[in-house]
Amino acid sequence: MKILSHLISLATPVALMGFALRVMLTPLYFNVEYNMPYFPEDPYGFTKADRLKWAEPSVEYLVNSADISHLGDLEFDNGMPIYNERELSHMEDVKGVVQGSLKAWYLSLAILAALAFLFWRAQAMPEYLNGLRRGGWWMIVLAAALAFIAGAGILLNPDIFWNFFAWFHSLFFEGDSWLFYNSDTLIRLFPIRFWQDAVIAMAVIALGGGAGLAYGIRRTG
Repeated sequence: MKILSHLISLATPVALMGFALRVMLTPLYFNVEYNMPYFPEDPYGFTKADRLKWAEPSVEYLVNSADISHLGDLEFDNGMPIYNERELSHMEDVKGVVQGSLKAWYLSLAILAALAFLFWRAQAMPEYLNGLRRGGWWMIVLAAALAFIAGAGILLNPDIFWNFFAWFHSLFFEGDSWLFYNSDTLIRLFPIRFWQDAVIAMAVIALGGGAGLAYGIRRTG
């Protein structure tokens, strides 16, 4: 049971980060973010209303079952496509990463639920709770690290977050397929500050869950 308890500890941060990711993939985040007084204006002319209009289908695409035509068919009032071919290709890749991450989240929840039943049947719930508590501590450490990186990128040196951002993309995307011109729609909708705040928001959400488990569950055994 102790080995399975450590599996619980591993699955817990995945479950908490998955929940945070899913929250970020709702209109709640970008509606709040675009209304922040410090959020950078688009030098190429997008208004806040424009960003809200085009962010919604863009985020929606990442979690639905539609193909890339969901975005490829979007057009500005002048008939020009919202996204160019390079941006559409990247969004397909992003969708793959997001969908894979959500599957990992579902799997972690299934593992935690199955192990909860197993430990309950074995009358070993204290050990199950110990696993959750350890997972909560691991989540606190991970969330604090992510929040520090994003916060330092805002307050100290932009290169701190940019290097992390580039490293993260190197894990999931080929070459420079994730780099775009400042005039491209993806950058105009989702500038670097959008992602810095997203990492902080995810860290805060996951940190809350981790702290609840780490401090709310008493150690037994």
